[in-house]
Amino acid sequence: MAQFRQFARLGSRRAFGAGLVAALAALLVMGSGLALAQETVVIGMLGPLSGDYATYGTSVANGVELAINEANASGQYSYRFVLRKEDTRGDQTQALNAINKLIELDQVTAIVGAVLSGETHTAAPTAQDEGVPTITPSATASGISEIGDYIFRNVITDDVQALQMAEYAITQLGLKRFAILFANNDYGVSLRRAFEAGVRDHGGQVVAVESYLDGDSNFSAQLTNIAAQNPEALYIGGYYTEAAKIAQQAALQGLQVRLLGPDGFDSPELINLGGEAVEGALFTSGFYAGTTEPVAAEFVRKYKEAYGSEPDMFAANAYDSARILLAAIQAVGPNRAAVRDWIASVENFPGVTGPTTFDEKGDAVKPLYILRVQDGAFVQER
Repeated sequence: MAQFRQFARLGSRRAFGAGLVAALAALLVMGSGLALAQETVVIGMLGPLSGDYATYGTSVANGVELAINEANASGQYSYRFVLRKEDTRGDQTQALNAINKLIELDQVTAIVGAVLSGETHTAAPTAQDEGVPTITPSATASGISEIGDYIFRNVITDDVQALQMAEYAITQLGLKRFAILFANNDYGVSLRRAFEAGVRDHGGQVVAVESYLDGDSNFSAQLTNIAAQNPEALYIGGYYTEAAKIAQQAALQGLQVRLLGPDGFDSPELINLGGEAVEGALFTSGFYAGTTEPVAAEFVRKYKEAYGSEPDMFAANAYDSARILLAAIQAVGPNRAAVRDWIASVENFPGVTGPTTFDEKGDAVKPLYILRVQDGAFVQER
């Protein structure tokens, strides 16, 4: 993927003067203070840019794009970075097609993505087999860490999120009786198991467990079963699309519970779709757009200026993931193996989501927030 440089071949002494001067002025520039033409490095991104979960993928794409645009404009990098985005539509087959295109046709050096846990489980093994360093900013389900040493996660895992939410709900909110309604996919199953374990570990009780399928819109049967067990809180292990509908239908049934959830709630669409029904809901996230921390607040300002909306966790994690990749390439060059090794060794990378280090499994060690829906906006609970 190197950018080839063409040098004029001087065929005669008569051409020497004009030809050599022009060639040197335009290309060689040794000792002149000008920069050599930059080598182009392609960075890939894949995720749902259309379909039910497009807000997640769009946020990730924006975060990566912002990081690359800043790097190219800064004059501090030895390379010119180009972004190639591929839409998975949230479909696992399409995710496999997308990552194959990025690797085989676009010849990417590294990838940010995939976005959803299911599509990451499908696509990441290809990146591992081809030796392409990949950072997912949002796939939290268990098992992803085991795919291989070229796969990193710049996001807090389901286990950590669900355990901390269970602990907070019991020790700080005083809740004891919980129901779980989870998406029957990689993400939801992982959350269900971890939250149930967390409740048991802290002396609480799970009184009902129900599931649903991606794309379901009617949850009345599950909610009726849940209501019969008289829970104090309902943990929804899934994405905002279904969570908003579940909240509305629970309210219609008169089910008065505290709504709890994971980072799949972290989209303004949760509030747009759920309205009053999601007021007071709590969820875990790796980023809070209302932060006063200077580096993160500056990122929020730049993102709003570029895209006209506040960044969510997906945008922030993607921005940091791209910056880690760019720093690695600047440090060791566009060699995939060397980039992988650099990422694995990074400690306390100064990200907008907090200092980031990857553990021996490739999972990020970084801060976790609990956010609350209050007056139609997200505020920090903890």
